[in-house]
Amino acid sequence: MYATKWLFNALLSVYLAGCHNNGSNQVIRSEKAIVTASNDGPVFRKEGELYFLSKINNDTLRKIDVEFATTDEERAQGLMDRKSMTDDQGMLFIFAKAEEQSFWMKNTYISLDIIYLDEKKEIVSVQKYTTPLSEESLPSFKKAQYALEVNAGFCDKYHIAYGDKIVYRAVK
Repeated sequence: MYATKWLFNALLSVYLAGCHNNGSNQVIRSEKAIVTASNDGPVFRKEGELYFLSKINNDTLRKIDVEFATTDEERAQGLMDRKSMTDDQGMLFIFAKAEEQSFWMKNTYISLDIIYLDEKKEIVSVQKYTTPLSEESLPSFKKAQYALEVNAGFCDKYHIAYGDKIVYRAVK
């Protein structure tokens, strides 16, 4: 019993020492960019700009910067481990085809609005004010080819609603 407890404490000490990098940032290399990670989780990397367009008159409701999640690995990671995000940032998930989607908030510390969009980039459903760290399924209820994650309350604050559309472009 004592040896097991000692081994556990020793392993825990080694793990914790590795987790604390004395306040310095860690550089992570990915195919898209070199990203700096801090104690606040992954740092946002602007990969595109996205505009919300009103269903009524096509006016721009809001512009945000986005990261793209286009591969299975990027979509699986999503905003997990991120501790904060500004109101003008989001993550756009792009799927190969429109089908019913479902997300969860496991390892996601930020409450989000998840906006589901069809193949025409029109909003078909929204999951508002998600619960951080929850494993509850958050389905689209309709076929969606895109999902956009923004801070909780974003849709209410900027009057983003069903039928509104998005347009986006990649930036270098």
